[in-house]
Amino acid sequence: QVQLVESGGGLVQAGGSLRLSCAASRSIFSINGLGWYRQAPGKQRELVAAITSDSTTNYADSVKGRFTVSRDNAKNTVYLQMNSLKTEDTAVYYCHLAKRDSGTGYLHYYWGQGTQVTVSS
Repeated sequence: QVQLVESGGGLVQAGGSLRLSCAASRSIFSINGLGWYRQAPGKQRELVAAITSDSTTNYADSVKGRFTVSRDNAKNTVYLQMNSLKTEDTAVYYCHLAKRDSGTGYLHYYWGQGTQVTVSS
């Protein structure tokens, strides 16, 4: 089992910045499936940003140029730097990890508890 703990959420004015952190209880060195999802009121959970084991990144179109995902394998931590925040970024943000079972080869998915990000106008 892998535990994920997010931190860094809060209330910020539009145009401001926040940095979210996700600390994993196990090594993330070899984990290829890492990223951040968010869920806003009335919306389904959506992928915001993902990062591979070689630090290749992918972003939702709505956050490109504003958000940056990174990882520090030595600290077992994934980050989401959010700049130029907009009111539509308001959501609960979840850290996500996908890990393949060594015996079955199946993927197991893990989620953090979520951290609220609220952007005011």
